[in-house]
Amino acid sequence: MKVKLDPTDRKILELLQSNSNITNAQLAQEIGLSPAPTLERVKKMETMGVIKSYHAVVDLAKVGLGVCTLVTVSLKGHNKDNINAFMKAVNNVPEVVECHHVTGSADFILKIVAADIPSYQNLMLEKLSNIEVVDNMQTTIILSTLKDSKVVPLP
Repeated sequence: MKVKLDPTDRKILELLQSNSNITNAQLAQEIGLSPAPTLERVKKMETMGVIKSYHAVVDLAKVGLGVCTLVTVSLKGHNKDNINAFMKAVNNVPEVVECHHVTGSADFILKIVAADIPSYQNLMLEKLSNIEVVDNMQTTIILSTLKDSKVVPLP
C-alpha cells in the first residue's frame, strides 16, 4: 500500500537515508520544525513501515569478507512448494545477504559474501548445492563496486 508523503516527510527520509545517526535536534533544524513534531513524523513513518530499519553499513573487506558474488539460481520446478523450500533453506545461510525472486531465465538472484574463494567454494558445495530443489546455479564474482547506494530516489 502506497503511503502519502508530504514534502517535509520526503526531506526527513532524504536526510535519514544519508545519515541515520543524525540526532532529532539536528533533523528538526534541517527541516525547519521543532524537535517534537519532527520526532512525531519519524515515529509515524516507522509505524507505517515507510522506515523499515536503521543500520550500519559495514566495509566488507575490513571485516575479512573479501569475496562478493551474485548467483543466479534456477529451481527444478517453478512451483509454490519449491519456491518456499528454497526460501526457507536460503534464510538459514548467513552468507546470503540478499535473495531476490526474479523473472527471466533464473528464478532467484543471490548476493553472497565470503572471506575468500575457498570459503565461497565450501559454501557452494556444502550448503547451496545441497538444497534439494536447486537445479542450476551460475556465479558472477564482483570485482569492484562502482555504486552501492542505499538512498532511494523519492517520487
